[in-house]
Order: sequence, then C-alpha cells, then structure tokens
Amino acid sequence: MAKNTICIWYDKDAEAAARFYAKTFPDSRVTGFYKAPSDYPSGKQGDVLTVEFTVVGVPCLGINGGPAFKHTEAFSFQIATDDQEETDRYWNAIVGNGGQESECGWCKDRWGISWQITPRVLMEALAAGGAEAKRAFDAMMGMQKIDVAKIEAARRG
Repeated sequence: MAKNTICIWYDKDAEAAARFYAKTFPDSRVTGFYKAPSDYPSGKQGDVLTVEFTVVGVPCLGINGGPAFKHTEAFSFQIATDDQEETDRYWNAIVGNGGQESECGWCKDRWGISWQITPRVLMEALAAGGAEAKRAFDAMMGMQKIDVAKIEAARRG
C-alpha cells in the first residue's frame, strides 16, 4: 500500500467501480481486494471489504462500507484531457455507464463519485488571466461537457 492513499467509501460496489476505472482510464488498475474476516454492519464474512486500485496514477482504496455516507462534489477526480476526442471518451464512459451530467465539465459516475473532465485548453485559458480567462470562463459556464472548439474560440475573442 502506498504511503498516502485516497480512501473512497462505497455502498457495496467498490470492486465494480475499481474495475470500471481501470478499464476506462490510462495508468489505472486494480491491485488487490480483501475479504472481510468476519461479519460487519454492512456485510458478511467473506464479502469483499476493500479494493486497492489506481486511477490515472493515484493510489486509492475503496471500502464497501454500506449506505451510511453519501458522496458530494466536495471530492472529485479531475482528469485533464488533451482534445475533444479524449474529453468525449471519458465523459461518455462515465455518463453512459449509469452516471449523470452536471455543469462546467463535472459529471458523476453511477457510484456517486464526481469527476471533472477538464480539457487542458480551458485550464491554460484560465491561467492566462485577464480578458482571455474571462471569455473562456464565461463560455464554460454555459456548458455541461466542455466543448474544446468553443473554449478555443472564446480565448481568441
């Protein structure tokens, strides 16, 4: 286990979530799962309790803790994309697998985890500051999935 690991609470599908992430994103994989040594409030002895996995190089631990805690947008994975094709691929994979669209490049997977699918061109525009950043930001505010061509047009004015 890595020295610093993000621990994500799932109701009961940590293994399915980890396998989906490993299939969807590069540098992602499931590295292990551990079964409960005895019964616990949301499961039985022998059920998968925790899953070790990596999402785009970030070590994570999924725990099947039951329905006690719900996810919010206060935690999200931000995935930087290089173009519209990559943006579409990740967005469509998450939303098309039982997830839901949100605003400004945010979406949720079917387990309730929030994702920001963020083209690098948007971050570059915001980092530029001034009128360019304002135009790109204003364009983004009207989007769900980020449209790279519209952000590039906004940058140019």
